[in-house]
Amino acid sequence: MHNKLLTRLALAAALSTPGAALHAATGAADNWLAPGGGADESSYSQLAQITPKNAGQLGLVSYLDLPGEVSLEATPLAVDGVLYFSGSYAAVYAVEALSGKLLWRYDPEVWKHNPHKMGMAVNRGVAYEDGRVFVASIDGRVHALDAKSGDVLWIAESIDPDMRNNSTGAPRTFDGKVIIGNGGADFGARGFVTAFDAATGKRLWRFFTVPGSPEQNKGDPVMERAAKTWSGEYWKTGSGGTVWNGITFDPELNRLYIGTGNGGPYDVSKRSPGDGDNLYLASIVALDADTGEYIWHYQANPREAWDYKCTANMIATTLEIDGKPRKVLMQAPTNGFFYVLDRETGELISAEKIGKVTWAERIDLETGRPVENPGIRYDTDQAVIFPATTGAHNFQAMSWNPQTGLVYIPYMQMGTLFRRGKAEPGEFEFGGIVMKNVLEEPGDGKGKLIAWDPLQQAPRWSVPQETIWNGGTLATAGGLVFWGTGDGYFSAFDASNGERVWRYYAGLGIIGGVSSYTVDGKQYVSVLTGYGGSASVLSDFMDVGWRYGLQPRRLLTFALGGDTALPPSPPPDLGVYPVDDPEVTVDPADAEAGRFFYTIRCSACHGQNLNAAGGPAPDLRESRLALYEDSLWSVVHDGILLPRGMPRLADLSREQVRQIHAFIRTGAREALAAQP
Repeated sequence: MHNKLLTRLALAAALSTPGAALHAATGAADNWLAPGGGADESSYSQLAQITPKNAGQLGLVSYLDLPGEVSLEATPLAVDGVLYFSGSYAAVYAVEALSGKLLWRYDPEVWKHNPHKMGMAVNRGVAYEDGRVFVASIDGRVHALDAKSGDVLWIAESIDPDMRNNSTGAPRTFDGKVIIGNGGADFGARGFVTAFDAATGKRLWRFFTVPGSPEQNKGDPVMERAAKTWSGEYWKTGSGGTVWNGITFDPELNRLYIGTGNGGPYDVSKRSPGDGDNLYLASIVALDADTGEYIWHYQANPREAWDYKCTANMIATTLEIDGKPRKVLMQAPTNGFFYVLDRETGELISAEKIGKVTWAERIDLETGRPVENPGIRYDTDQAVIFPATTGAHNFQAMSWNPQTGLVYIPYMQMGTLFRRGKAEPGEFEFGGIVMKNVLEEPGDGKGKLIAWDPLQQAPRWSVPQETIWNGGTLATAGGLVFWGTGDGYFSAFDASNGERVWRYYAGLGIIGGVSSYTVDGKQYVSVLTGYGGSASVLSDFMDVGWRYGLQPRRLLTFALGGDTALPPSPPPDLGVYPVDDPEVTVDPADAEAGRFFYTIRCSACHGQNLNAAGGPAPDLRESRLALYEDSLWSVVHDGILLPRGMPRLADLSREQVRQIHAFIRTGAREALAAQP
């Protein structure tokens, strides 16, 4: 309670002074204490030593190689000169910022405790409060660690054993509590968030984002109301709405804003036949921070059917609208619109397209509902929808600079084809819906840094980027925007006009966020290099040349005058180096059947059409363990590579693994035949 009172008094004092005092309450100062810098998730640094005029003097201060890591999506936290971040499977690192010295490492060892929960190797970071560091492992265990020693203080279960959920997001801390959501909506998991006592690990409350069975909903007016927007036996078929990333704490109003995910299955006729909005899918929901009780919601995509989700970061700030200060919440979810909401009431203030959007004409400001374009629900025929399932903006943080009045968004442009039926080569079938990435015109399949004016709901400037899968942004009071990109460059741009004022080649693509902080009064900037994650989902059209396990995954720290040399790393390589044994016979019918099972069970990590493209797992055409059926069986079914992050897929039969093997062998031979 004492911390809560101090936070609110400091915020009130900042807001009582007009003009410049407003930005003093935004973001982070000397320490970077939350994934988004501060509770407001603005990814804004109040530090101003580094400016467009001197950014050219930036140099590397320290680095740390991270052997064994694959995809690094976290934003490093900074507390009194020590950096804290998570690795691919939620290992936690504590590193001395100036020297790059590893102080301690903690491994939750999911493969030992809950091997059936192993999945894609991604984790988006840690939380900090009062000398404790918190991380959620993929099996849903929340681990509280002593920040100085790395010793375990407590471990609590946030996911019950019978649930289909998993955890890949960063926890958030607030007023002596720690909260975590989860993923798994693609597989029909029911979404929820859980709050624990940060000191003891005692579970305090839980809020479900979608209704359960009638028995589970009984006596809960919020779930009973939501259930009226669902039909059929959705609690058996699957529902979704998982909160796997965006959570924002509002100390002014003592509220939490949670961003909910897509429906699962995607096909609404299977998930919830008939009509109904399916609350609270693809929504922002406001909760009382002390009790978890529902306050309001806004649904961006009623009756969600395209893997759209409101799981991007939500920025809490104050804007002057119609001459009056208004407490707002800003989000650019995956559906391609930028939303400004009143965070006191949930009322929609404005919403406009940030790029190529074809699923809706506009958002009706009177009703708050989208005006959907005809034919997008693939009821009778196929539909091509922009943005794609990966979104116009995903988990990679956008940042807000109250001085420029701009939000800096890492934008993506791509479409998805949806249809019912059987998947053809190059397509992906999931839950009865066939999907495929679609590029229609120049600019599709590429990224962009957009400086967005939330008051005018229009772009101020933009910087095109060849790669579509890039990192989050950092805005600073020094007038800069830092951005790491999939091509391996870390850049600083002038926040007012988008001019690139500094660039550094990091030797590997960047998909995580950026933090800034001080040590002994000097400003530093840190970022992780670790390309992967959903890069494998995009590998049918995008390959930057990064190779699994070849380029070192690293922590990099920069400052003015830094002169540390980064050791060279292997350059990008677009080649494929298949292995094969001509004595292994392959039945073409098995190979075709194996294409289906590979796409469903393997492609999210190993890449579309066998092209891993630097994703979180190797190219199986190059794997000697995939050369023979018996060795592949020992990996897939027996789980001999569990300690290295390869899940055990024990539900696959011997015949199915044989078919996957045939598909891999066929792909390897096609790659060999294509070589000069």
